[in-house]
Amino acid sequence: MLTALRSLPRTVWLIGLISLINDSASEMLYPLIPLYLSSVLMAGPRALGIIEGIAEATASLLKLVSGVIMDRSQRARPLIIAGYGLAGIGRPLIAFVTSWPGLLVIRFADRVGKGLRTSPRDALLAASVSPDHRGLAFGVHRALDNAGAVIGPLLAALLLAWGLPLKDIFLWSIVPALLCFALALGIREAPSVTTLTSPVDTTFSWQLNTLPPVFKRYLLVVALFTLGKSSSMFLLLRAQELGVASAHIPLLWGAVSAVAMLFSAPLSALSDRLSRTRLLTAGYAAYGLLYWGLGLLDVQDSPLLFVLFAGYGLFLAATEGVEKALVADLAPAERRGTAFGWFNLTAGLFLLPASILFGSLYETFSPLLAFAFSGSCALLAAGLLHFRVRPATR
Repeated sequence: MLTALRSLPRTVWLIGLISLINDSASEMLYPLIPLYLSSVLMAGPRALGIIEGIAEATASLLKLVSGVIMDRSQRARPLIIAGYGLAGIGRPLIAFVTSWPGLLVIRFADRVGKGLRTSPRDALLAASVSPDHRGLAFGVHRALDNAGAVIGPLLAALLLAWGLPLKDIFLWSIVPALLCFALALGIREAPSVTTLTSPVDTTFSWQLNTLPPVFKRYLLVVALFTLGKSSSMFLLLRAQELGVASAHIPLLWGAVSAVAMLFSAPLSALSDRLSRTRLLTAGYAAYGLLYWGLGLLDVQDSPLLFVLFAGYGLFLAATEGVEKALVADLAPAERRGTAFGWFNLTAGLFLLPASILFGSLYETFSPLLAFAFSGSCALLAAGLLHFRVRPATR
């Protein structure tokens, strides 16, 4: 594996470094948003569900647009630069928000930036390596991304321990934003991206029917799984209700990211040699069981909470990179940007009803009902993935 890591091209490592820095800033703020929402803006779980659902759905729609544009222009770099720039500008503005609709606007701008960069970035990563190193490349990217997600919460906990106000922490996020933008200027297009297709293939096409049937079945599985996934912020809210101190919430989320960081590359690389669908099936099933466990947990069982959160980190490591490597496996090369766009659109669009539904079930009925619904969707998706996406290459 060390030899394979050394053989990865500069583009993979540069994109990974940018993601590390960007996620250090993003995840420094991410665990603080529920606290800011409840303690400063005086809003509850339903508002959180609306904010996260709308923000992620917007990002997902733009991921399709940017993917189609990339297939037409065969240029990923301008969209990646614009995406990191816009997201970086938006985050510090949270410090000036005085109501939850204002926070919605800022999160909306942040997700627009994510929507612009994600599909072109994924397509560029896939084009930069050979198919037998595809899982490793996406795994390395996810590992570096999760490394940033470890650094971010640690910084947040340190700044909170020093007594720095939440607003000041949001303002300091401008520093990594500027660094990400500068590094993004150094990204180069992969030769296979610029020479891959003939002029007839570069028409502006949204059509899903140009993609293989097995890819469409995969999208159906992703839709069902995402319907039960909702925002990870509800995990942090649940941890707080189960007795985890507010100052420790960032550390708990950082531990999840640390587990994902350590195991993303080896588990994703494993999918280069074994079936990607089998690994994803196991990951989806584990997610379902974890969510049932979180729903059944009570205050007295709180030590088990840390075990479940560590399991959530393993789920992320086993699925995030492999999901995208499978997209690249199933999609024709000349429509790879569009395929990533449809994948990201499906995952994000279903996050809107997922987050709103989860928040409503959580607030109106009980956490158990909300987590049980999510867990059941994941288990059903695992079954469909196993039986309906088996014709996949891996």
